[in-house]
Amino acid sequence: MKTYTRYLTDDAATHSVGEKLAKLAQAPLRIYLSGPLGAGKTALVRAFLRALGVQGAVKSPSYALVEPYNFSNYSVYHFDFYRFFDQNEWEESGFRDYFEENAICLVEWPEKAGGLLPQADIEIHLSYHQHANPETTGRHIEVRALSPDGQYLVKQLNEQQ
Repeated sequence: MKTYTRYLTDDAATHSVGEKLAKLAQAPLRIYLSGPLGAGKTALVRAFLRALGVQGAVKSPSYALVEPYNFSNYSVYHFDFYRFFDQNEWEESGFRDYFEENAICLVEWPEKAGGLLPQADIEIHLSYHQHANPETTGRHIEVRALSPDGQYLVKQLNEQQ
């Protein structure tokens, strides 16, 4: 399994990873993001969408559960399952249809849907990281490839150093 791991010093570093992923991404693609509240999942997705050309407000789908973005030959769906209380909500929502051939699906809190989601191409885990100096806090990112498409993306991320 290919991985990409980095220490992200600030929001700009998080945005940079999102932008790089967007430039490499092609539908169909499933990216699942996990980590504690405030670790940068939505910030990374916003940078991803901005790099694709989305202008105006990029809302977190915490209440709507999904925000769609349509482009000429594919769609991007940004999901946030934080408010799911039961994995059956995934089945009842009808979201399975969104994971189609011409879609890039970015899913925050995928664990809330249990094992019902289709297999991810890449999983991104963001966490807080504190150095010995208590004033120096950043984030740690780990991107794991789980499919051939995911392996390609992670390989490209690693080569862009």
